[in-house]
Amino acid sequence: MFDMMGMMGKMKEVQAKLKEAQDNLQHITVTAEAGAGLVKATVNGQKKLLKIEIDDSILNTNDKDMVNDLVVAAVNNAMLTANERAQEELKKQTEGILPNIPGLDFGNFGI
Repeated sequence: MFDMMGMMGKMKEVQAKLKEAQDNLQHITVTAEAGAGLVKATVNGQKKLLKIEIDDSILNTNDKDMVNDLVVAAVNNAMLTANERAQEELKKQTEGILPNIPGLDFGNFGI
């Protein structure tokens, strides 16, 4: 017979583990660069931009479009890597409490 109370308890456990895992994503930081290190962007596992570093040598140029492009590229690279690391971390932290469902996308869990 279907144990509804047991199922509800398991769901609460899963929700608590997911919340804890999501909270821990703030501790994952990733730095990516563009333009051979002229621009660096640091983001965390919660997809928050933490820092941008721009080398002085390109700030003195009149090529604003190049600087903009390098900033966008560095941020996008950092976001992509942080997303991958966050998904790995969520999978690791929820191992054993969620069924192994091929194609399960943790993107819907706030990462």
